[in-house]
Amino acid sequence: MTIERDALTDIRDRYDALVRREARPDSAEARVERAGGVVRHVMPGAGWNGIIWSDLDEETADAEIAAQVAFFTERGASEFEWKLYDHDRPADLGERLRAAGLVPDAAETLMVARTDDLARLSVEPPEGITVRPVTDEAGLDLMMAVHDRAFETDRPTHLREQVLAMLREEPDSIAAVVAMAGDTPVCAARVEMRPGTEFAGLWGGGTDPRWRGRGVYRHLVSHRARLAAARSIPYLQVDASDESRPILERLGFEVLGVTVPYMWRG
Repeated sequence: MTIERDALTDIRDRYDALVRREARPDSAEARVERAGGVVRHVMPGAGWNGIIWSDLDEETADAEIAAQVAFFTERGASEFEWKLYDHDRPADLGERLRAAGLVPDAAETLMVARTDDLARLSVEPPEGITVRPVTDEAGLDLMMAVHDRAFETDRPTHLREQVLAMLREEPDSIAAVVAMAGDTPVCAARVEMRPGTEFAGLWGGGTDPRWRGRGVYRHLVSHRARLAAARSIPYLQVDASDESRPILERLGFEVLGVTVPYMWRG
């Protein structure tokens, strides 16, 4: 079901408020703090560090960028991410980040759908596929194996530790699954369902190239939608790659905007 444009703007504002401005840390070791005009996620060791939300203008942006670079440099962080959305201000914030030495990675499309709509999709997995919940380190190893084959790139160093920490510390806030073809993992995905939020975040979903186009990714979307619907979470949110965006649009997801990760590597 199509979401009206005005409703999409309201949903985006809710997303900014609940997911970005009121973000929660990924683990017990991490913290989320308001510093000047930004909200940042701070993690020791190899965890994810980054700017989640900002409230800047032409007069304050450059000084705030410099302050965050100095902050993470002094902490000895090897890198941090400034997660920029196309509606963030000032309008030239991306250019200012580049001028400060941050490098943009691939853009992703911020998409949203009503959970109840997605939960009504077919519940039967494709032929030859079973879905295995990830609850322990053996399951995480299967997830990482799929990630390596699906994305053909080095896995984020913090990903395994982040998911493992959530499974141990906040098991009710995450559900991770692996689609198995016999003993072989062919797709892996997770949904994060933080208490008190209106958005369940869909992450992962990478599929082994040999299994693409068979409905595995679609099935894991509907599987996770049913989990979120059972928690009465009204919306599903995903940062979609160019490859997954057409699939998600056919499933009923709408575009809220574009997000670009700007990376600083010391």
